[in-house]
Amino acid sequence: MFNVYFGNNWEKIIETMTEGLMLVDPVGKILYVNKAMENLLQYKKHELIGKSCDVLECSSCFGTKKGGKGKYCALFQKGQVRNFKCAFRRKDGTTLSVLKNATTLKDENNKVVAGVENLTDLSSHEQKDHEINSLKKQLHDKDGFQGLLGKSLIMGHVFDLTRSAATSEAPIIIYGESGTGKELIASALHTLGPKKNGPYIKVNCAALNDNLLESELFGHTKGAFTGANHSRTGRFEAAHGGDIFLDEIGDMPLTVQTKLLRVLQEHEIERVGDHQPIPINVRVIAATNKNLQQLISKGQFREDLYFRIGVIPIHLPPLRERKEDIPCLLETFIERTRLKTGKEISGVSKEALELLYFYHWPGNVRELINFVEYAFVLCPGKTILPQHLPALLTPPDQQTYSRADVRQHSTGDERESILKALMATGGNKSQAARLLGISRVTLWKRIKKHQIEVNKNRGQ
Repeated sequence: MFNVYFGNNWEKIIETMTEGLMLVDPVGKILYVNKAMENLLQYKKHELIGKSCDVLECSSCFGTKKGGKGKYCALFQKGQVRNFKCAFRRKDGTTLSVLKNATTLKDENNKVVAGVENLTDLSSHEQKDHEINSLKKQLHDKDGFQGLLGKSLIMGHVFDLTRSAATSEAPIIIYGESGTGKELIASALHTLGPKKNGPYIKVNCAALNDNLLESELFGHTKGAFTGANHSRTGRFEAAHGGDIFLDEIGDMPLTVQTKLLRVLQEHEIERVGDHQPIPINVRVIAATNKNLQQLISKGQFREDLYFRIGVIPIHLPPLRERKEDIPCLLETFIERTRLKTGKEISGVSKEALELLYFYHWPGNVRELINFVEYAFVLCPGKTILPQHLPALLTPPDQQTYSRADVRQHSTGDERESILKALMATGGNKSQAARLLGISRVTLWKRIKKHQIEVNKNRGQ
């Protein structure tokens, strides 16, 4: 039948197509499928040719047919179908999402004798859309803020302060240990700020020596120093009309600090090798993991610069001070890693969660991300167990934090034990009761006794 309409030369061409092609008659009998269609639907040609297209359960056809509309194929009703999304049923029962383009074929008497359908696989596009939507959800999740995640009270204060500080054009400094998310806060300040449509320039002050950092920040003229073969625009000049993020400002050399102080006071810069001032309109956002007051006492940081850059300070807490956020962080990082690796891991066991909760987290959130990625390499199933976590989580003298560990403190500080159990279980009172080795009713009584306000969103 195929040769009647197309001829042998067309058949050779169609068999090399990467998109699926199917030929059907007006009553829905399949006349031909190409190799690409075999691969898409997981059927062999002999399993389809001569059979009704009903076997493929096209979502659009079946939906119309069930409505009792007679000829239920849109192709034979309209004469053509363009860029129509629908779904087919593969041989193994799974659903294939496709983009359908089709038209009818007529004989010399203008009678419709067949329809030809061209199908494009949309599964990879849908997977990418799912990943994008998932990441967007994480960005705007009710438990997070501009990419930062946390339900804890302390992170709620950080989010509120960041929103308020973003509207100001005063210099802002972000304090926090490595891995706490200082760069995310800086990005949020720009995104929500009055200069969001301007440039956002980032500089790591610890990555360059004195001369290179000065040139990087303020630019230089041709011949200003050996190797300066041409003039260069500095980062401050490039950030004009926007924000500049000075990361690790505690490592900035004193000579460069002096120039930065002048920039903040005069709102102008001078390129290295030039004395012509260049006016700039830039908001400075700085960050450091160091104690600047200690550096001042050691003569390593200018006190006047400290007050200039610290008009609005934002302190990011370490993960060990907001462990109640670990469950929501885990959920996000597991989902993110699952999408990246394709492994169907959905969560962690209670024992593994206990290990994560009672760890001291020197590397903060960044270290938690590393632990999740490590666990994905070792975990063969759907749940991360203690043996899938790095060995440093289980030191020889404290292999696990068990129910007995919680109970041994209960007589001395019962209220503290209950709070820890609630935080370790993300506020789940049933799990907290099991961890404490008591009934849920007993836990409720002790919560009431100690006047603990249980917030199901924060665990206490």
